[in-house]
Amino acid sequence: MKQKIFIFLFFCLLSFAPGYSQTASYIRVAILDNAKSLNLKAKGSYEVTDISRKKILLQGNNLKTTVTVYRDAISLGQKSFRKNKIFIKTREPDEIIINGRAFRGDVELIKSDNSLLVVNYIELEDYIKGVLYHEASHYWPQEVLKAQAIACRTYALYQMQENKRNDYDVTNDIYSQVYGGRTSERYRTNQMVDETRGLILKFKGKIFPAYYHATCAGHTEDASLLWNINIAPLKGVACDFCKDSPHFDWHLVLSLEEIKDKLAQAGYKVKAIKDIVILGHDTSGRITDLSIVSDKELKLPAKDFRSIIGPNLIRSAKFQVNIADKDAVFMGTGWGHGVGLCQWGAYFMAKQGKNYKEILKYYYPGSNVETF
Repeated sequence: MKQKIFIFLFFCLLSFAPGYSQTASYIRVAILDNAKSLNLKAKGSYEVTDISRKKILLQGNNLKTTVTVYRDAISLGQKSFRKNKIFIKTREPDEIIINGRAFRGDVELIKSDNSLLVVNYIELEDYIKGVLYHEASHYWPQEVLKAQAIACRTYALYQMQENKRNDYDVTNDIYSQVYGGRTSERYRTNQMVDETRGLILKFKGKIFPAYYHATCAGHTEDASLLWNINIAPLKGVACDFCKDSPHFDWHLVLSLEEIKDKLAQAGYKVKAIKDIVILGHDTSGRITDLSIVSDKELKLPAKDFRSIIGPNLIRSAKFQVNIADKDAVFMGTGWGHGVGLCQWGAYFMAKQGKNYKEILKYYYPGSNVETF
């Protein structure tokens, strides 16, 4: 009898605590940040809990409400809770709908001052299903979709290791991996996730951040030039496969005034810009640093300049720039930071008959596909 009571209490406690971040099966995704309010639906039976006190705050069926935040409370419709964090869990973890987008798993609402951070707690394989459609077309060859799924899963697990003490492991945008929840799932990409279930990349027995990008334009980048990581799979390789990528070439015209304003927003206040001078290139052909010439010289790493102007405007650090009257004219090649898997290169490798292991071995030399 005592044993039965203990087991019952044990599972009651489990129902209160997310606990997902402590296992390799679940990942925490920041799906909305700095929100003042949001629309929320939970299908079926649900519980709103205070995890810190292991207390159910609200329960019922088919929740449909507007969530707002105040200085001292999070409100779900007419119900207000003086908590910094509340957790919404459904009995059937099929979907919670946030602002019209469906998500599997559960969500945590975290109050910070007068805004909300929304974190989706989701099983890792379901997370990859919500990512893969955004990172590769579901019409692409199966082998490149398998390679992409493994790269996404590896990157996610690495970030889970690195962010255990934070409120979330990854964001849902280009600064982590683009994730759209259940709304973004497609049959074909889901199938490739299932067929590679549990497969990841390792180097010398360790998980590493399996970075990837759209088009490298001839050579992938050495990760150590951008971030604090220096391992063989991320040192860069020559790539002739992406030459027919639709994103191989790009051009952009920006006014010098617009560049000046973006620099000011980033904390670099300069007067009228007279010139933009490239100061050097690395071995992959990407710009290392450039100089903004105005009343004084502002030297910036190319990766910082790209981030300030916008990574979807300055698509890569492979470009030339000329000043024409009051405009800067950029002519470049490639799209993305250039590290790791070149997605369009992988696409054309698959079209040539290469399988996912050959694709991954090429772009991450020295790595092995293993089960985590």
